[in-house]
Amino acid sequence: MKPVWIVDDDESIRWVLEKALARETIPLKSFSNADEVLSALDTEQPQVLVSDIRMPGTSGLHLLEEVKRRFPHLPIIIMTAFSDLDSAVSAFQGGAFEYLSKPFDLGKAIDLVKRAMKESQAKAVSDKSLDRMPEIIGQAPAMQEVFRAIGKLSHSNATVLVTGESGTGKELVARALHRHSPRASHPFIALNMAAIPKDLMESELFGHEKGAFTGAQGMRRGRFEQAEGGTLFLDEIGDMPLDMQTRLLRVLSDGHFYRVGGNQSVKADVRVIAATHQNLEKRVREGAFREDLFHRLNVIRLKLPSLRERPEDVPVLARHFLRQSARQLGVEPKRLSEEAAGFLAKCTLTGNVRQLENICYWFTVMVAGQIVEVKDMPSELLEENAGSTKGPLSAGPVPSSRSGVESPAKNETPEVVAEAWTDTSWEKQLEGAVANLLEKGQDGLMDRLGRRFERILIRAALNRTRGRKNEAAVLLGIGRNTIARKIQELGLEENSDTG
Repeated sequence: MKPVWIVDDDESIRWVLEKALARETIPLKSFSNADEVLSALDTEQPQVLVSDIRMPGTSGLHLLEEVKRRFPHLPIIIMTAFSDLDSAVSAFQGGAFEYLSKPFDLGKAIDLVKRAMKESQAKAVSDKSLDRMPEIIGQAPAMQEVFRAIGKLSHSNATVLVTGESGTGKELVARALHRHSPRASHPFIALNMAAIPKDLMESELFGHEKGAFTGAQGMRRGRFEQAEGGTLFLDEIGDMPLDMQTRLLRVLSDGHFYRVGGNQSVKADVRVIAATHQNLEKRVREGAFREDLFHRLNVIRLKLPSLRERPEDVPVLARHFLRQSARQLGVEPKRLSEEAAGFLAKCTLTGNVRQLENICYWFTVMVAGQIVEVKDMPSELLEENAGSTKGPLSAGPVPSSRSGVESPAKNETPEVVAEAWTDTSWEKQLEGAVANLLEKGQDGLMDRLGRRFERILIRAALNRTRGRKNEAAVLLGIGRNTIARKIQELGLEENSDTG
């Protein structure tokens, strides 16, 4: 545990706080002025900083400003006199966690330090969680093999060929190979061969000298030079023209190249990772890809599985993409129902992970409720995968909430939830009522009936929780802000409290 730092020119204040913190077995370190703290911060960092605001030399406010600049999330408690209200306001504006008015109650001071320590520890856990966010998500055996291969290659500079269908994450794998390689501190440069016009490809790869062709106003470094010491990722290598394949082969063979219009050899210290969705062996047989280049690239091959080969990963990926799109749009994340997760797992997603990501973004924007059902799927996806709704929809065991599908409400077993939703009598009654209303010429039913349905759901949840909104929101799988807004919109305030 990192220590609590105390800085005050008043020795008696330091002594009192030191004794009180020592009784709580809280590690600590004391300083008599701010300059000592700034010097110590060059080599270590406290868990919490407790600082006086007025000291000889550097003031506590200046210390606050400097520490916050270097360590934005470090909790800082400012100590100030009763009459120093302006300083207290300035402290809060500068980002102080809290302030203590002198003379202070020692018990309250220690409680405040403990609260700041919890805040610091929570932030540290949060930061570690972010650090542990997976670069590539996959629990399927086929993906675990890919992860193992990346791990084995972590100390290698070998050329790698990544194959797989479009949208399987070939660039993510290339970036992971770079990030876990000895070249990680150097550039990662990605280039898509299919996106570059043939007449510009040579200049794009190897650069050009001034005046090499019309429009060459100055010397330009190509991608090989930009990636010096690092990794060059050549995506869709199967689309590279034959003449460029010859030049690439030469670079891979002897590590030298010439800029367009240049006569001076340039040495390339670059690791090449290539990727393609095409069958390069077939391209070689057809004469569209050089066999010697193929063997140069095919030192280590990583084949990425399609989503069809890893259906158990679909709920996990979907949950990740739903959260990601919600963060981008500043809204609450949607959740997949069990049926929707099963349907997606059985869909033929020819665009693989990229298509699933786009679908989840569509859910976040277009689906009205917080729970995504099969009926909420894009119409083209339902049409293309009509057969996926036949038979059991679950792709294996019922996923837990870790797989992006909500678990049953508290105190309810999966059997109870399943029984409630397999009883379709209420659906038939609703369908009959809607048909009757339509026959009578009623319109605007989507809005009116939707509001009534929401009112019934929320009222039932509030009754279950005795009016406690937060608990009702958890039962319904929606956010606290959402249920508060719905209660107001639907006129249900009298049935709820603020809990």
